[in-house]
Amino acid sequence: MTVSGAGHRGLGLWAAALAAYAFLYLPLLIVIAYSFNDSRLNAEWVGFTWHWYDVLLHDADMLAAAGNSLLIATVSSLAATVLGTMAGIAMHRYKIKALTFMAMAPVAMPEILLGVSLLLFFIQILNLTLGMLSIVLAHITFSIGFVAIVVRTSLAGLDDSLFEEARDCGASPWKTFRHITFPLIMPGVVAGGLMAFTLSLDDFVITFFTAGVGVSTLPLHIYSMIKIAVTPEVNAVSTLLMLLTLTMIVLAARIAPNVLRWKT
Repeated sequence: MTVSGAGHRGLGLWAAALAAYAFLYLPLLIVIAYSFNDSRLNAEWVGFTWHWYDVLLHDADMLAAAGNSLLIATVSSLAATVLGTMAGIAMHRYKIKALTFMAMAPVAMPEILLGVSLLLFFIQILNLTLGMLSIVLAHITFSIGFVAIVVRTSLAGLDDSLFEEARDCGASPWKTFRHITFPLIMPGVVAGGLMAFTLSLDDFVITFFTAGVGVSTLPLHIYSMIKIAVTPEVNAVSTLLMLLTLTMIVLAARIAPNVLRWKT
């Protein structure tokens, strides 16, 4: 291949990459920009204003939905972090394919299928009234797999001789976990918890099937608003939700930069 040919190929790759990133991020930038639009409709740009953020802070229904989302995300991420950490350790220690399959199934399963399955399970098997509890249980279910994958990846990067030496020195399995294993995998555990929190906060499909009547989360409330019209208030809450999500992702990446690299 000639130098000019390689150069043209490089320019083509750059152009394709820029086009892909523009397709992904340009709509987000438009949402952010129009959250400051001084117009009730988003048909055209009128002028800059903070009005819609003030309206958002005084919207009782929106604040209630946001409170529900934060409560659900906090409870489900804490539970998923504990259970996912246990699952990740079991997957790393025992190398049983069934464990990996059970942890990966909710992650790989289409959300609409998982939502319908959980809906039928709650109603027909558990006879559970749909509400906050059903949403929390559903979010724990699909979050465990993500935490387990992150924890397993953290464990895969450790030297197993550390644990063997601890056992040779007389440490019990619990002391080995408490003083050696857990401190070493702590970044992965925290990153997995942040990922579970973010996924729970943003989830719509599974929440839609398991919420029941009278319970609203932020994604569900936003959906009910955009069925009428996409007002600047919707753009404002979407911008804040986007900012919170990106913050959680950045924190997870800073705490454990290599944790999403799958290792076998």
